[in-house]
Amino acid sequence: MPVLIRLAHQLAGAMRPEVQVCPGVKTAVFKEIRDKVLRLSRVRDAAQEWMEVLHTAVHFLKQGDVVGLPTDTIYGIACLAQNTEAIKKIYEIKGRTESKPLAICVGSIQHIYKYCKVTVSDQLLRDLLPGPVTLVFERSATLNPDLNPFTPLVGVRIPDHAFMQMLAQKCEEPLALTSANLSSQSSTLTVDEFCNLWPQLAVVIDGGPIGDRMSPLCRLGSTVIDLATPGKYSIIRPGCAFTPTVEILEKHSLSLSTSDP
Repeated sequence: MPVLIRLAHQLAGAMRPEVQVCPGVKTAVFKEIRDKVLRLSRVRDAAQEWMEVLHTAVHFLKQGDVVGLPTDTIYGIACLAQNTEAIKKIYEIKGRTESKPLAICVGSIQHIYKYCKVTVSDQLLRDLLPGPVTLVFERSATLNPDLNPFTPLVGVRIPDHAFMQMLAQKCEEPLALTSANLSSQSSTLTVDEFCNLWPQLAVVIDGGPIGDRMSPLCRLGSTVIDLATPGKYSIIRPGCAFTPTVEILEKHSLSLSTSDP
């Protein structure tokens, strides 16, 4: 049975109201979930409580479970990318075909070099990351071959979200990350919006609302850029940070690829 953990949101604001019973989840089951809620304060002792949540999330990830968590764009579900059985769980939870790739999330720039064959300058990486961008490179042999076995490429993220960075660093290996919703459904900006997935998740970390729930722009997810070809870039998904991302790429003298990505 999953645990719902309310994580202190990074931005100031009022505490959210209690979540309502989720459609499709039996009341008794939902009550059992609610009984396991751990609410975190956003003042004074929040740092200590963040560490408690962090240790809980790491525990579940290390034992091969899937967790729900906030990023800098939308809510996601994640597992350890080097764990083949956990990757299978993500596809089952999403109801997603295994021909659609998962991105990886790492805790620092230096870890990108371990799992990807980087074609751009270190400064370009640092200009884009952490941020709402997924960079696609050729994968290295270090990455689990069962992750996206149908492609030599992999997308890598460092979300601009302190908890996500800390989590990847504590796990000491990449997270496989995708949006917290059933395949073909809208991305989610609060934990309530993916409560239908809670029973299949080991832990749900509530970081509060991400962006404006009424704005479709806030549900676009990260901007996905293919950088596998040296000196070139192509747009796989415009996402939420298209214009500033392109400006940075062109500042570093990369040119738009004329071939299909």
